[in-house]
Amino acid sequence: MTDTASTAPPPAIVLVRPQLGENIGKAARAMLNFGLTDLRLVSPRDGWPNPAAGPAASGADLVLERARVFETVADAVADCAHVYATTVRKRGVTKPVVTPEEAARAMRAEPGRSAWLFGPERSGLETDDVALARTILTVPINPEFGSLNLAQAVILCAYEWSKSQELTQPPQVELDPPAPQAELEGMIAQLEGMLEASGYFFPPDRVPATKRTLRTLLTKPGWSSQEVRTFRGVLSALGGAKKPKP
Repeated sequence: MTDTASTAPPPAIVLVRPQLGENIGKAARAMLNFGLTDLRLVSPRDGWPNPAAGPAASGADLVLERARVFETVADAVADCAHVYATTVRKRGVTKPVVTPEEAARAMRAEPGRSAWLFGPERSGLETDDVALARTILTVPINPEFGSLNLAQAVILCAYEWSKSQELTQPPQVELDPPAPQAELEGMIAQLEGMLEASGYFFPPDRVPATKRTLRTLLTKPGWSSQEVRTFRGVLSALGGAKKPKP
């Protein structure tokens, strides 16, 4: 990976004539999930700010607070060197067509700010909107059902951008090491002893096969020592070694 890939500025998300405040909020939420905060609105139908956007953003208030409103698409992308129009149809415009992954790769490798254009919920981008873009971005989805809502389209693109970025990952919980075989054998022997005492193994000719099935079941998960101790405590309690407190 080149140095320009890691220093490319995050893309702007441009919502062209969005209709519902809830959808703007959901798009903002999708953006912030993947570290994007540059939201640009072109002539939102119900004006801006929109009180319906906040609850739908589910905490992505930073994106909404920084959102900028423009009268035209040209104004919204004036500072962008790479503009991608998201659409399922070329609409008679001859331009390169890429997937979100291909677009993200190109954006990371080239200097200058990029922008994704997303059209109104009901109709999508108009031909004049697409004409302003240098590239068409199309999501490869089911041709029999090509319906994506606005937030879904945003999150697909934002995810592809984030894949090579150094976003903070959720802390990983360190797993306990697998239990030694001797501990597993002790647990299995304890269970078999209890089952024999209860008359579980019947008829006699099925005992070996039943024991093999139990052993397979109990050795599949990769038990940790703590899990073995817990399970054996359960067996002991069921066997009467421990009584519940009153």
